[in-house]
Amino acid sequence: MYKNLAAALAAACFFAPVFSQTNAAPRTSAADPVKAGFVYVSPITEAGWTRQHDEGRKAVEKALGAGVKTTFVENVPEGPDAERVIRDLAATGHQIIFTPSFGYMESTLKVAMDFPEVKFESITGYKQAPNVATANARYYEGRYLAGIAAGRMSKTAVAGYVAGFPIPEVLQGINAFTLGMRSVNPKAVVKVVWLDVWFDPPKERDAAMALFNQDADVVAFHTGSTAVMAAAQERGKMAVAYHSDMRRVGPDAQIVAVTHQWGDYYTARVRAVQAGTWKSGNVWGGVREGMIRVGDFGSKVPPAVQQEVLARQKEIAAGKLHPFHAAQAVRDNEGREVIARGQTLSDAQILGMNWLVEGVQGKLAR
Repeated sequence: MYKNLAAALAAACFFAPVFSQTNAAPRTSAADPVKAGFVYVSPITEAGWTRQHDEGRKAVEKALGAGVKTTFVENVPEGPDAERVIRDLAATGHQIIFTPSFGYMESTLKVAMDFPEVKFESITGYKQAPNVATANARYYEGRYLAGIAAGRMSKTAVAGYVAGFPIPEVLQGINAFTLGMRSVNPKAVVKVVWLDVWFDPPKERDAAMALFNQDADVVAFHTGSTAVMAAAQERGKMAVAYHSDMRRVGPDAQIVAVTHQWGDYYTARVRAVQAGTWKSGNVWGGVREGMIRVGDFGSKVPPAVQQEVLARQKEIAAGKLHPFHAAQAVRDNEGREVIARGQTLSDAQILGMNWLVEGVQGKLAR
């Protein structure tokens, strides 16, 4: 996950620092299992951000069996604690370490300088090095599809959005969700509540309740727990699940889930370590690559709405639909044109997004 706005605005820039050779991970023979470490920013909950990454770790174990030994450390705060945990994993013979939180990026790079033979995977980071690769998912594709479902299901034409920090990944999601919702309900509005934290279930719940009190009958969220879904279930409202399917938490509330699938990527990267073919690089995958999937519809969603969403998902996979393509000029919520008619945002423009689209109620500090 992301935490630093200024850094994230530079997300289109990649660099590879020169690494010192002061430490090296212990070598293992080809017959030994690869030791893979995972560091998580929150506890492993029933569903959510960390749950999906731990499902990815389990997929590695299932695919590689005795060829891999995984270790995970959960609930590690970004900052000095993260550096200590990552360093401990590197020093104890782990050959590849996955660090799925934007706030882990600098700690990962710092440790990587001291362990040039260890491979690091900075998930949601953007800074690369010879032994540090980056990967992220095009969450905004799923958000657009969820917006279509929300637009079809909402009776008030008001949606709420509980968000951690106003950084590009989150802004991409809010804007894509709003564009999707307004593609089927042009009068829809989206009200955003910023939390300045990724994982705080009581705070997430309070934000959802406040949005319900402001006429929102459906909410989306970019936080790490199931609290928003639970709040929707409690209030008899609707919610879009994020990261994981949350129907066990909100059997009546969930309309659709935007899920992240990390198993194939993680398995491929560990296999590359096994084969001695691992290379640094950057992956930004979405629906087409199977890293983002929308489905897990709630029982109250009519078949016609489900079919519409799934059809649009197929169009995204085929490259026929792009959430940030403007059939008509798109303006931000301050009236500035941000996508000219007939144009599609480039990856660099999406990665540096710093505006809220028309229909979103709220402002960004500039």
